Amino acid sequence: MIITKTPFRMSFFGGGTDMPEFFNKHGGAVISTSFDKYCYVNVRHLPRFFDYSTELSYAKIERVTDTNDIVHPLIRNAMKQLDMREIRLTYEADLPARSGLGTSSSFAVGMLNAFYALKGKYVSKKELADKAIYLERKLCDEAGGWQDQIAASFGGFNRINFNDGGYEVLPIIISPERKKLLNDNLMLFFTGFTRMSSEIQKENRLNDESKTGKLLDMLSLVDEAEAILTDKYTDLNEFGRLLDVTWKLKRNTGNKVSTDSIDNVYKTARNAGAMGGKLLGAGGGGFFVFYVEKEKQEEVKSALSDFMYVPFEFETGGSQVIHYTPESYEEVKK
Repeated sequence: MIITKTPFRMSFFGGGTDMPEFFNKHGGAVISTSFDKYCYVNVRHLPRFFDYSTELSYAKIERVTDTNDIVHPLIRNAMKQLDMREIRLTYEADLPARSGLGTSSSFAVGMLNAFYALKGKYVSKKELADKAIYLERKLCDEAGGWQDQIAASFGGFNRINFNDGGYEVLPIIISPERKKLLNDNLMLFFTGFTRMSSEIQKENRLNDESKTGKLLDMLSLVDEAEAILTDKYTDLNEFGRLLDVTWKLKRNTGNKVSTDSIDNVYKTARNAGAMGGKLLGAGGGGFFVFYVEKEKQEEVKSALSDFMYVPFEFETGGSQVIHYTPESYEEVKK
């Protein structure tokens, strides 16, 4: 039996520039962090007592005898990708899917990590991220970028640079005290609205040439944000102000990014004392992160009392195998 634990991610700057249609021409970069909310994937070989050979438990329960009959596209394609047979898989998570935190990619990374472990194979964080990108973007043909799979696999607070056909993960070096202050000044709220990120990506058409200018503006903020974080003499509140700038740019990249309700949430938080913030993920709903000085956080929490406040801490581990019990398995000859 294998159990993996994979974090969700929070993306601050550069979202959209991680799409290959953009970064292959212009380069790309994001600043993001993983944090202490996780998905867990439990995998083992299914005992041969049943009239089905694969059992899957997520939001639904599937029991099939043929991998091709699996409804869930990520599981179906991952099992075919790694030639997995006679599997029992269970998924659970700390936060809901379709909420802008890269949950689908975290699941893909955690599942692949579990499958490799069940086969008794070690896989590096980069190979795990690469396999998850291939699974989601090629085999499942889902629209979107590359940052989610990388953040889930590597973990930590990073700048991820994208170039023609590749990427590099660069940890952002800041003092523990400054990093804790940033963490303490960030507030996460769940708006309750969820949509498929791939659907929003297609509708917003970020790969449209007309969006290039806005994405280049968003890309330019990555350098500025990194400089704020790494210069100990710069007021960290500038990070919050820059979040306001990137949100205003992002909300104009497509008519599916924001709604009147989402705009009202943002306006309410700002009026209560938030210096800036952004909707996480492709847009359309999910989680908002706000930068709020400690003395104003109770006012913001009160103003957004209709929404769930979710405390969190940055994490550095990325996807991990937290339980490993090897199994003897011999394929049945047909």
